[in-house]
Amino acid sequence: MSVEENVKEIRERIAGAAARAGRDPAEITLVAASKMNPAEKVIEAKNAGITVFGENKVQELLGKKALGAYEGAKLHLIGHLQKNKVRQIVGQCDVIQSVDSQELLRLIAAKAESLGLVQKVLLEVNIGGEESKTGACPDEIRAILDAASGAKGVSVEGLMAIPPSVENNPEKTNYFAKMYQLFVDISAEKYDNVTMRILSMGMSADFEEAIREGANMVRVGTSIFGARNYQV
Repeated sequence: MSVEENVKEIRERIAGAAARAGRDPAEITLVAASKMNPAEKVIEAKNAGITVFGENKVQELLGKKALGAYEGAKLHLIGHLQKNKVRQIVGQCDVIQSVDSQELLRLIAAKAESLGLVQKVLLEVNIGGEESKTGACPDEIRAILDAASGAKGVSVEGLMAIPPSVENNPEKTNYFAKMYQLFVDISAEKYDNVTMRILSMGMSADFEEAIREGANMVRVGTSIFGARNYQV
């Protein structure tokens, strides 16, 4: 199918998942994860109605942005952010979804403040405690929130997670449920510079389950653009 047909199908599936959960489909933001897809594909998805794009790598994001690929759309960094790339990305995207330490948050805040802006961020949670994945442990999140309270250059908009890949669907659902509970608990607490508007979880293989458990932002790549060729 074409990108346009894929986008239509994904939106229908989002609407169905939201309806089954008793939620308004308009609450769910679809982020097209455009990693390893050229600017032309991004523009094709944009023409199909995509309004938010997510990139994994800073250089790829900046390269496609220079070509005007995302013009008129929102842009998120959804991949791991190395500390030495902070100066390149702050102010270049709408949201950085992968803040996983106090040090990284402070570097982003300092750069943003030097530019006279406020960078929106999400805190990435390693909800499965996997050594192979980035993200802060759930019990480290409040220390990062405390750091955000004293940092003028950032606004923490919510949480992001990539739960473990498990064949047993109820087990993955448990990870989504734990993320939602953490999101709710933090939302009830009072931190400066923290709004907790976004819970970003769920990708091509599991976004419907994530929506059922409370996600209001899903990151879909393969189901929109097709399988990526990692051999190139």
